[in-house]
Amino acid sequence: MMQAFRSIAGKFAAAVFAILMLVFLWTSVDWSQVTGGSRTVVGEINGVKVQLSMYNQTVQSALEDRQRTTGRSLTAEEVEEVRDQVWRQLVAQFSLEQEYAKRGIVTRPDEIALAMQESPPQQLLTQPEFLTDGRFDITKWQRWLTSSAGAQYIPYLEAQYSGEIKRGKLLRVVTGDVYVSDAGLWQAWRDANEKATVEVTAVIPRNAVPDSAVAVSEQEARAYYDAHRDDFKRPATAYMSYVSLPRFPNAGDSAAARERAQALRQEILDGAPFSEVATRESADSASAANGGDLGEFGRGSMDPEFEKAAYRLPIGAVSEPVLSAFGYHLIKVERRSGDKVSARHILIPVEITGAHRDLLDARADSLEALAAEQLDPAAFDSAASRLNLRIGTANPLQKGSRAQVGLQVIPDAGVWAFQAQVGETSRITELSYAFFLFRLDSLTPEQVPPFEQVRRAAETEARDQKKWDGARAIGTDLMKRIGEGSSLTQAATALKLPHNEMGPFTRINPAIPEARVIGAAFGLPVGKTSALLESEQGLYVVRVIKREPADSAAFLKQIDDFRVRQINLSRQGRVRNYLQDLEKSARIEDNRQRIFRRTEAQAEAQAAKQKS
Repeated sequence: MMQAFRSIAGKFAAAVFAILMLVFLWTSVDWSQVTGGSRTVVGEINGVKVQLSMYNQTVQSALEDRQRTTGRSLTAEEVEEVRDQVWRQLVAQFSLEQEYAKRGIVTRPDEIALAMQESPPQQLLTQPEFLTDGRFDITKWQRWLTSSAGAQYIPYLEAQYSGEIKRGKLLRVVTGDVYVSDAGLWQAWRDANEKATVEVTAVIPRNAVPDSAVAVSEQEARAYYDAHRDDFKRPATAYMSYVSLPRFPNAGDSAAARERAQALRQEILDGAPFSEVATRESADSASAANGGDLGEFGRGSMDPEFEKAAYRLPIGAVSEPVLSAFGYHLIKVERRSGDKVSARHILIPVEITGAHRDLLDARADSLEALAAEQLDPAAFDSAASRLNLRIGTANPLQKGSRAQVGLQVIPDAGVWAFQAQVGETSRITELSYAFFLFRLDSLTPEQVPPFEQVRRAAETEARDQKKWDGARAIGTDLMKRIGEGSSLTQAATALKLPHNEMGPFTRINPAIPEARVIGAAFGLPVGKTSALLESEQGLYVVRVIKREPADSAAFLKQIDDFRVRQINLSRQGRVRNYLQDLEKSARIEDNRQRIFRRTEAQAEAQAAKQKS
């Protein structure tokens, strides 16, 4: 059958091909592309060299898939995210392939063909070519497999199904001994269904003991710092300057938008259907698809100016252009009932146009020519002076974060900053409201800052640690009062401690996720009060008010279905842990930072140096 598949030639929709190509790259390993040779190696996984060409091909397919999903160009941060995702997927895939080889797990052509016919790829279940009355039609899929259109895609499908079948065989081996006893089933049922209601008093050291009650000397703070240095580690941090060219519409742009709205209004008054003009011209894509129909709305649900006009406008009339925070609107009210209005609208946004746009684009072009992607830091200052731009300071940028100017998040610069050389300038970042250009002024590597820089934080942490002694004293006092006859509520009130009734809750969904509190809630007899329970967060005392036992009769009625669910959960947990352990144990050499670190400015400078 496989030979028959391969003998057929044809062409399929580009979208389906892209899906299959990405699946093929995710689920197949071409060992000729990952071993040996003198080509550039992007890394090594368990002793197997990963060629740059293969990695780049997989990344490119993943990027194209992400762009199709988002419908826009990707930011530098998103590109880095895809690169990392591809690398992690390759580590997982290579680890699995080697596990298959070690265990002798293979696939046969007949089982691949059968799986291909009976189980279409999930990615294709919504493709129009395979739908009948809006539902996936397995017969169309099977006909396509044997048609001239499907032949060239059979290798991609074979790779996907082979990988899935081998993975299934491996995971069946891994989970083959999973078993849940009747006692284990009852425990799981009880954990999910037995309920407790308790009252809890908490002694949280940082809250229960005031700062003024705990003195911390410099020697104590320094000792804490020395003992917990890794807790104070800071990631690499970039410090950048920036200039920006604002892109806000002016009065001329507003006048142009109003003029356009007036022209559309006249077209409607001359006989053009409002709904057709809305579909063609409105910037509100959601309502434009329905001829500008906004449905029914009430007071307070729309922009105030829009709403004011809609409630005053005669039914059936087309309004003059109404300016709101979104632009100019033409409004047609179709009916009004009490405080409810049904209307259509056409939105014409106020956008930068004409001479104003040309001026801003010319200034952006000048900024780019004078200072973008330069290694000389003076180019930035010179361009700012020449174009009369204020130089600002961006927020300190930690590696892995996105660049910010005040509260504004700026794409791309967060990745560029850790590739650039100190003094280098970025490319222009174009946003709807401004153009931005950055210069990397300094770069601090990942480090533990000296004590003097984190003295206050060290003092706070040392103080919180010392507060435990005070908290334990409060806890002891609390237990003493209870021993002398006070109720938990009375003792907590006297000491001004937080005290709450909680529940009913189960073991798997507890009110407080502290193991000793949960144990007391379900282990103590009703009406009894626990000892002082200490956890990482604080000290607790629990009194059980009520407990509702799990229904054993319901358990016996559902035991067979419940067993299946618990075994599936146990298998899923076993698989998850197995795959995580497999990837954690992989021996990895990742050269991507070295290969992809250079910016375009650095690459051009290197090329010029080599020519000279």
